[in-house]
Amino acid sequence: MALIVQKYGGSSVADPEKIKHVAERVIKTKREGNDVVVVVSAMGKTTDRLIELAKQVTPVPSEREMDRLLSTGEHQTIALLSMAIHHQNEKAISLSGAQIGLITDDSHTKAKIKEIQGKELLLNLCREGNVVVVAGFQGVTEQKAVATLGRGGSDSTAVALAAVLNAKECEIYSDVDGIYSADPRVAPKARKWNYIGYDEMLSMAKLGSKVLYLRSVALAKRYNVTIHSRSTFSENEGTRVMAENRIKEEGKMEEALVRGVTHDLNVAKMTIVGIPDKPGIAARIFETVAKKNVNLNLVIQSISGNKEVTDISFTFPRTDLPKIVEPMKELTSEIGAQDLIYDADYAAVSIVGLGIVDTPGVTAKMFRCLANENVNIAMIGTSDLTITCVVKEDNVKKAVAALHKEFDLDQ
Repeated sequence: MALIVQKYGGSSVADPEKIKHVAERVIKTKREGNDVVVVVSAMGKTTDRLIELAKQVTPVPSEREMDRLLSTGEHQTIALLSMAIHHQNEKAISLSGAQIGLITDDSHTKAKIKEIQGKELLLNLCREGNVVVVAGFQGVTEQKAVATLGRGGSDSTAVALAAVLNAKECEIYSDVDGIYSADPRVAPKARKWNYIGYDEMLSMAKLGSKVLYLRSVALAKRYNVTIHSRSTFSENEGTRVMAENRIKEEGKMEEALVRGVTHDLNVAKMTIVGIPDKPGIAARIFETVAKKNVNLNLVIQSISGNKEVTDISFTFPRTDLPKIVEPMKELTSEIGAQDLIYDADYAAVSIVGLGIVDTPGVTAKMFRCLANENVNIAMIGTSDLTITCVVKEDNVKKAVAALHKEFDLDQ
């Protein structure tokens, strides 16, 4: 008998009819001879409504109390799903993050999982014939305060449970049926992969793919958990995310140098012009950014004709632009730089694949493709698996479609 962990997101449990549909899927899996642990998110837009409710009380709610409030969304879902399973004559029991012993650190609203203490409880409940329905997105600190896991938290809960329980795989259900070579809304001929490696999936998640969250894929890689990305509304197989060597060993490698074309519209670009070329100046710049809790994506330093000054450009989420404009203006003046230039209408377009940076001609092919589409490149970044170009946002659609075709992903 295998143990399967299933996770259903907010769109999958958005209303009573969808909850009943999920109950049917869960029961089908159980009646096929599996033990089932189900992780669910809050229904539909429940979390958004709770955030808005808090803002009506205070513009700056306590993070500790915000976690307490937001955790109630999943409590509704686990109770309703358990009821729906009972209605179909199967045993089910709902448990909160605290009840399964999911212990987090003290970082309210973005906590990280430290351990799950309830392994034997969960296994015993399964042995008694229960479907165990767990609230995703939440746990408790060692001081017993409720803490939420931030964006993608229910995925992280599911993968962590799969690791602790030695599950056969972790099925993550959403309204899409797997991992595609590009966003089908932008590249209509995008192909769905049957298998993809952890590292490729990590790169795609980091660079704009919204199907799986970065933290959950990183957790799966660390504990060798197979993720099966599937659609709640289809019986078709989805995409399995697993170690590359396992894919090769099982003879399931799908040949393609470039496995995905991703894009991220949440990009702003900032350039500090004419910075005095002295030790410690760069440190001051990025310390200022770090104090505002802003994550940088690409950083480029360029020496101008005047060797006494340099320019530094970097990209970051455009939603963070208001947080750093004034501090960076002040710093620009303090360090004696010539100017500060910033713009929020950029996007990042990337190609992803094992070994693409080490394959001669791939970079040139990407740049020529974009040039043929009259797409100007503002910044370039590379890693072992990716080549990223920062372009104007209004060029994204044609850039993605052209690259998808150029690297034979349309076929």
